[in-house]
Amino acid sequence: MERAPSEKKCRGEVIRSRAPGYFSGMGTLKDFPHAILFDRDGTLVEDVPYNGDPQLVRPLPGAVRVVRRLRAAGIRCGIVSNQSGIARGLLTHAQVDAVNRRVDELFGPFEVWKLCPHGPADGCSCRKPAPGMVLDACRELGVAVEDTAVIGDIGADMEAARAAGTRAVMVPTPVTRAAEIEAAPLVAGRLCEAIDLLGRLPGPPSPAAAPDREAVLGGRP
Repeated sequence: MERAPSEKKCRGEVIRSRAPGYFSGMGTLKDFPHAILFDRDGTLVEDVPYNGDPQLVRPLPGAVRVVRRLRAAGIRCGIVSNQSGIARGLLTHAQVDAVNRRVDELFGPFEVWKLCPHGPADGCSCRKPAPGMVLDACRELGVAVEDTAVIGDIGADMEAARAAGTRAVMVPTPVTRAAEIEAAPLVAGRLCEAIDLLGRLPGPPSPAAAPDREAVLGGRP
């Protein structure tokens, strides 16, 4: 059972940190990114394949708290998400928009949403692992790519970040391929550790108040 925010600590395993460029000098953590771009499914919410039903949106454990912690520190937050179900005829734009509104309801509104509706064979510049959505999100936020990080659960997220020139951390799930984990620049066991790997958040951590919606409902809307 998840404890109240005032008691909960991030104690999961950091699987690997093998990118020394993410750290500088005598163990001092590098300046934290000004913006974080999250993958949606499998990173912030449970991965329900081709989900068009807002009622099936379930935040992953600790995800709401992580996003709130970032916002309290002044970090810009956005989402970059492949949604090929539209191209495959399994989803409509309206269904995807409804799911995204539900995500905003549960997490609070994200400053930028970038979605790719294309399929793998369409040859677009936006579908991850291409960098189009990441670059567009950085431009919309007014944040340089080198001051941005991408957090996701599969190799396409890491490749899009690399191609765009941002930093990146993988938080694998049971379906993440071993080769993708091995190739990732930074790998964390949980979302809160991914944040810690990126550096020291500016300012003091936000104080814990009443249990948030995620804690009360166990991640359920």
